[in-house]
Amino acid sequence: MTQIFKGIWGVVYRLSNDSKEGPLKNIVGKSPAIQRIKDLVLQVADTDLSVVIYGESGVGKEVVARTLYACSHRARGPFVKVNCAAIPGDLLESELFGYEKGAFTGADRAKPGKFEVANGGVIFLDEIGDMPLALQSKMLQVLQDQEFCRLGGHREIKVDVWIISATNHNLEKDVEEGRFRQDLYYRLSVIKIHIPPLRERKEDIPLLCDYFARLYSQKYGMGGFEVPRYLMDLFMKYHWPGNVRELENYIKRLVVLGDFDEVEREIRRFSDELPPQDPSLEDEFLKKIAFELARAEQGHLDLKEIKKRVATLVEKKVIDIALKRTDGNKRQAANVLGISYKALLYKIREFEEMGL
Repeated sequence: MTQIFKGIWGVVYRLSNDSKEGPLKNIVGKSPAIQRIKDLVLQVADTDLSVVIYGESGVGKEVVARTLYACSHRARGPFVKVNCAAIPGDLLESELFGYEKGAFTGADRAKPGKFEVANGGVIFLDEIGDMPLALQSKMLQVLQDQEFCRLGGHREIKVDVWIISATNHNLEKDVEEGRFRQDLYYRLSVIKIHIPPLRERKEDIPLLCDYFARLYSQKYGMGGFEVPRYLMDLFMKYHWPGNVRELENYIKRLVVLGDFDEVEREIRRFSDELPPQDPSLEDEFLKKIAFELARAEQGHLDLKEIKKRVATLVEKKVIDIALKRTDGNKRQAANVLGISYKALLYKIREFEEMGL
């Protein structure tokens, strides 16, 4: 009988985890740190234990919070996000707990707070470390009793809410320095999830690039898109101060605008670790144009010949850019340039014969 029960439980457990694989795909990466986070999500999702997600701005704290929600039994309930840093302290209390008619000037009707709206689901308190001290005591009551009063009200409102928080603060240090209540810290931090910055898990960068490329190519109807190898090499060396959000914005921009050279210049300009772009190719191109102008000044004024040589130099420069973007793939470069593969080969032979 015991063996039968264990077998049934094993099947239920596997089916439960299989149903969570879909939401887990939103946490993109193969690094050990990301795998640990995925494992922790599976362990925590159905416990209702308070969770604090730690990490720098842009690492994907909300993605992890939404994945916890999607993997939990509360997924049919609401997911309500409150940015504690974006709402002024004097308004945050009414935003969280609501108010009764006449509670303050302008309160011409009663309004439920975010905790009421989130009843049966999840409330995500983003940047919890920025919550004013005066409000933290009321938060403690909600965590302890799952009940509160609206502003100006006397009736206790009971809710069933899973509280997930996120912060880029070191809450332990904030507690030591008196900026965060110790009792609230212990109530919130039953489960801690630390998301490392992108610079510490660079093996995830290619997967993130593929994920965002597919996402925004589909969203904007731009067709297939891949990050060129030279740019991917640059991404792997960059320190990513804006983390995953910065990478996402670059991929979104590249999908829509295709401004590869400008993105390369920006990344090199923003990074102290990367060598500046080798100017030799630019200098060589400009030198060749300057040489044609110098020949004209010396009396070589055949306009047709000069026009042909300068146009050829420009054509070669554009073809070189296309080949760089496609990692030397001539067929892809021809498609980018809007010419046939045969025409591209002809142009390359022509450049070689001209000594360019």
